[in-house]
Amino acid sequence: MKKIIAFCTILCFLFSLNAQTVNEPKNNPEEWSTPYEPFRIAGNLYYVGTYDLACYLVVTNKGNILINTGLAGSLSLIKRNIEKLGFKYTDIKILLTNQAHFDHAGALADIKMQTGAKLYADVGDAAVLKDGGKSDYELSYLGVAFKPIVPDRLLKDKDIIRLGHTKIIMLHHPGHTKGSCSYLLEVKDSTKTYKVLIANIPTIITDKGFSEIPAYPNIRKDYVYTLQAMKNLEFDIWVAAHASQFDLHTKRKPGDKYNPAAFVDRKGYEAALLKATDAFNNHE
Repeated sequence: MKKIIAFCTILCFLFSLNAQTVNEPKNNPEEWSTPYEPFRIAGNLYYVGTYDLACYLVVTNKGNILINTGLAGSLSLIKRNIEKLGFKYTDIKILLTNQAHFDHAGALADIKMQTGAKLYADVGDAAVLKDGGKSDYELSYLGVAFKPIVPDRLLKDKDIIRLGHTKIIMLHHPGHTKGSCSYLLEVKDSTKTYKVLIANIPTIITDKGFSEIPAYPNIRKDYVYTLQAMKNLEFDIWVAAHASQFDLHTKRKPGDKYNPAAFVDRKGYEAALLKATDAFNNHE
């Protein structure tokens, strides 16, 4: 009897998640949903996102890891990109995201349901993921902005994600959201090993003064921490949650041959951080 009650409870919970109205904004930038040719960045790391919303596939010998999903409506595009590269959509075993916003987590719940993948998330974003954005300090006015999803594992700073021959280190970089994060991993091709940073650049999304955000009292402190922590990171290649943040379309044109060196760009990274720092210093 207890098993039946527990099963019914789970069904009711899942039904309630699917039944909620999702209020994803309709006036998003066109480039967020514009298709883009998938390609190999370096070693076993691939770009499978849209023109601007970056999604990354890490291919391992035990299944694959998908980082970010773009908007909810981008699911079919991401699936098509993965298959175009010769990989199976259903081989996704782990889901990650740089931040719990609808433009990066929009399709997480559907991909999890379709593939059976496990969602690993920064503990700071757990509540927002669970309620679909309703508790977000800035975007709560949208209500449920993406389908709610319960993380299978909560991550803290420098926690390690392992799948097959790949190890990913999660870096807690809060501010943009309470659980914004970046990822460090090593990828290999036939000639070289590259240390890759998948960065969450700490941009500011609120017009309010930091002291006027009671839902996130530590926001100023978190930005200070993140900006300093990101200055000290070492890597060979860097990419980011938005293609525009790491100048993807300057560094690579559709049809270009495999060229990891195009993403070796410390100066570009430092410029992106300087821009974010200046915005922070001028915010209040």
